[in-house]
Amino acid sequence: MSFISDADPDSSPTVLIVDNNQMALMRMSEIFRHRQFHVIECSDGDQAVDEYIRNDPELVVMSLDIPSLDGHLAALEMREHGGDSRILFTAPRRQRQLATDATHSAGAVAWVEKPVTKSMIDEIWEDVIGPVPEAPGLADLDQLYPDKILIEKIEEGDELPAPFPLPLPLPLLGDIIGGAKSKKSSKKSKKILGLLLLLLIGLSIGVAEYMMYIDIVNFS
Repeated sequence: MSFISDADPDSSPTVLIVDNNQMALMRMSEIFRHRQFHVIECSDGDQAVDEYIRNDPELVVMSLDIPSLDGHLAALEMREHGGDSRILFTAPRRQRQLATDATHSAGAVAWVEKPVTKSMIDEIWEDVIGPVPEAPGLADLDQLYPDKILIEKIEEGDELPAPFPLPLPLPLLGDIIGGAKSKKSSKKSKKILGLLLLLLIGLSIGVAEYMMYIDIVNFS
């Protein structure tokens, strides 16, 4: 669910604030309302990308640790869509290195440590309103998130990839067992039954993996 403040979007810049922590959302919304921003709030990455496309905000303030799409991937999708919005990441101290790497990859203007305060925003404001960096991570988007790209291609109508190759048809179970029983050597019979069991297990695993893959694609 998203929330839009009552500031006039025609006369005020817009900020999209993304965080799944309600206290953090309230705190940051208050900070930017005092800066006369029109505030839009949401709590997950997929919705953030939709709101970005719909509203074209001047600024995006986004937590790295959010549901559906993490902040890094959501920012890359925003940059891929286009526009010159500035992106500011928020992250706890323990994610300092992740935040630094994501800021560079997605071309964010900066990152700020949680919990965010007004004085913290004041200190980095010149960076926030400065030039928008390049986003080198866009070139590696397919490699960074191959599953996400595959799902998007399927949703756009591309054909499913070829299924896992299935083993060659096996003889009927009854024939094998009957033949094994007719053997004079019980040792040979056990070997035949063991090989049959291994083949059936392999076939079952292959079919199960493919069906699980289809279920994941259909669910997504």
